[in-house]
Amino acid sequence: MRGRLAHSRFFLTAVFVTLAGTTAAAQAPTPTPPTQQNATERLQKQREELDRIRRERSDLEKRMRDLRTTVHDLSEERTNIERQAEATSRAVRTLDQQLQSLGEEENSATADLIRAQDELAGKRAALQHRVREIYKRGAMYSFEAMLSAQSFGELVARYKYLHLVAQRDQALVQRVELLRSVIDRQRQTLVLLHDNVETSRQEKSDEEKRLRGLEGERSRSLQQAQSKQKQAAARYSQILKDEQRLTGAIANLESERKRAEGRSGTSIPTTSTLKTSDFGKLDWPVEGDIIYRFGRFVGTGGTTLRWNGVGISAPEGTPVKAVTAGTVAEVFQSLSTFGPTIVLHNGGGAYTVYSSLGKISVSKGAKIAKGQMIGTVGKTDPELGPHLHFEIRPTGQQAVDPLEWLRSRR
Repeated sequence: MRGRLAHSRFFLTAVFVTLAGTTAAAQAPTPTPPTQQNATERLQKQREELDRIRRERSDLEKRMRDLRTTVHDLSEERTNIERQAEATSRAVRTLDQQLQSLGEEENSATADLIRAQDELAGKRAALQHRVREIYKRGAMYSFEAMLSAQSFGELVARYKYLHLVAQRDQALVQRVELLRSVIDRQRQTLVLLHDNVETSRQEKSDEEKRLRGLEGERSRSLQQAQSKQKQAAARYSQILKDEQRLTGAIANLESERKRAEGRSGTSIPTTSTLKTSDFGKLDWPVEGDIIYRFGRFVGTGGTTLRWNGVGISAPEGTPVKAVTAGTVAEVFQSLSTFGPTIVLHNGGGAYTVYSSLGKISVSKGAKIAKGQMIGTVGKTDPELGPHLHFEIRPTGQQAVDPLEWLRSRR
């Protein structure tokens, strides 16, 4: 009798200990998955921002390609480069933020993985302990415990306790399997996060390299613009000097003409061949497009220049014809930016000027008929293509717009 009571107390103690261990093991909370909602949303917004920046930069690159295939102001190209650099700088900052978010998410996933691994180790230890206890008691232990009951009530209680133990053992096994699954998912998540981090680092390196290239290009563009501005200023200054030299030469010719008129027996005509009736009716000295017009012109860097004539584009070697009759008053074999130049005196203090010639076919003092070839088109200004610079000065030194005298081509 005393042995059976001892056996009953031992049985109940073992059941309660087992229930306590397995219950604690089975009811532990499941680790939180490593994908944190806030971090994921923040990372998604950063990727969308990066895509938007890259689309913006792609549009700028397309605009730059278009600029380089057309005539354009260098300042527009510099502005485009600066905007590309600014967009690339924003891309680098966004990638920095993305790397930080990925790092936080990776740390969170690592912490959850460690917690899951620790819990799994505890569950495995509990499960191994249960297996050893079952092995020590033998396969008939539960049956013997039932038969040793002193009453029907004790029998029912023991059955209930054994049933609970079986349920807790089953829950423990399921928990172990669940933790294994969670750990596998967390490891896969960590691999993916690690790959994303490596990709973002490479993208950041590429963007930083691109930024350095754009900064170098911006510096070269600025130096080029400054150099071109200096060259343009020097060129405009030289054109102004050439204009002054030409105007001075015509002033001297006009002074000499007036002195000659006062002398008897002069053969110099006193009536101009340029009549007001010729307005809009004179033939063109050469056929071609207008590349610059009479009047004030604003060039590179805000430099201003006044053209006393028009530039007419034409292939090199194209014959140049006199728009009206006259006498060759002066021939300049080289007038700097204007190149070879012929000044025709059209009588009565009227002059026509033909510059940027390739070949001169007449000599000083020659009588020229209307429509007669006097030379050919050349290319003397490095900033312009082959063309003829043409001026009309109907009243001495004052130049007027030649297009008012030439026939309309509309």
